[in-house]
Amino acid sequence: MTDSVALDPVDLQILRLLQNDARTTYRELAAEVGVAPSTCLDRVTRLRRSGVILGDQLRLDPAKLGRGLQALLLVQVRPHRRELIGPFVDRVRALPESRALFHLTGPDDYLVQVAVADAADLQRLVLDEFTSRREVARVDTRLIFQQWDCGPLLPPGEPVRP
Repeated sequence: MTDSVALDPVDLQILRLLQNDARTTYRELAAEVGVAPSTCLDRVTRLRRSGVILGDQLRLDPAKLGRGLQALLLVQVRPHRRELIGPFVDRVRALPESRALFHLTGPDDYLVQVAVADAADLQRLVLDEFTSRREVARVDTRLIFQQWDCGPLLPPGEPVRP
């Protein structure tokens, strides 16, 4: 695990603002946090170099792309051995339906968030891409009715400001 990075209140405010809208200009950020645009650019550059900011993402609406049904797949892999895990993870990450993949503790080994066209497409995905694999012992499916984004990610103990 990497060490945390020391962040001052200006850094934290920049991170709050960028998490709400990564397209915010440096001029807008600088005005909001009370520093010069060049200082703001330097701070964001430092946050990127130190690995605090990992990148920018474009969020898409899965339904508008023909993938209106989302689900969570709890997958149990047996035997749970390293030589099986790598190819399994690579395959799941390569699936166009995969949105996120988590390695877990407990009775289930993986949680896979998927976006599919409909129930028939979900059934095809589970049968053809998961349970057909020898190492997959079980798949438990949960439909996602609704999803909400949560507040910005901040260091422990930092107050959340609107």
